[in-house]
Amino acid sequence: SSGINAEYGQEETAQKEDIHIRIQQRNGRKSLTTIQGISQNYDLKRIIKVVKKEFHCNGTVVEHAEYGEVLQLQGDQRKKMKQFLTQIGLASSDQIKVHGF
Repeated sequence: SSGINAEYGQEETAQKEDIHIRIQQRNGRKSLTTIQGISQNYDLKRIIKVVKKEFHCNGTVVEHAEYGEVLQLQGDQRKKMKQFLTQIGLASSDQIKVHGF
């Protein structure tokens, strides 16, 4: 699977820190998914680019005072995002903490 990993501009190894996937309610039935704790070695802009195409939703990289760089996605992308991160080998499934509801 080195082809996939090369595509995201990263090394083979999964990262050490935990990744937190949270959901924030917006107005009505709109929601935001935030992904925090992705290591700085990865190019978040490129990850966002792939994810947006994959999940058909908009997203951005936000500079958060407390958490550093956080990925923000429109809609509830928690399950998909967890699957995606384990699939590309960015983190193992026990490293990924899904919060909310």
